[in-house]
Amino acid sequence: MNIRKAELEDIEQLIKMRWDFTVEDDVKGKIKQSEYINFQKECRSFLVDAINSKQWIIWVAEVNEEIVSHIYIELIQKVPRPGRITYPFAYMTNVYTVKEFRGNGIGSKLISNVNKWANEMNYEFIIVWPSEGSIEFYKSNGYKYCNEPLECVFN
Repeated sequence: MNIRKAELEDIEQLIKMRWDFTVEDDVKGKIKQSEYINFQKECRSFLVDAINSKQWIIWVAEVNEEIVSHIYIELIQKVPRPGRITYPFAYMTNVYTVKEFRGNGIGSKLISNVNKWANEMNYEFIIVWPSEGSIEFYKSNGYKYCNEPLECVFN
């Protein structure tokens, strides 16, 4: 297994994985296969910008040169504060392992690598909003509950 940052050449695999990730949980069948082309265009644009930016880091785990797991990290810059050095924090999202590769520790190795990297970069913390089914995965990889943030929902 190889763990690395995503590159532009990975975009088609990442698009397909994002689609599969979403469709897997679409028990009501709301997502139609015919929508893939529109999604592909939007997602490609996002991924090109993300990979070329310093705001997003996409980590991948590959087996036999095929991406089987990924974690997306968005860096959130904080407003400087007097009396201390200000470091960004990381928002973790789109954590996914291809179904056939789950249960083999790949996701845990990938998140461990991300945690080590974030610590080395002096990021203040990583925040993630887990699905109900992924809470134990995060807990087993060092994550714990924190105070709930406040939100204002517009839609």
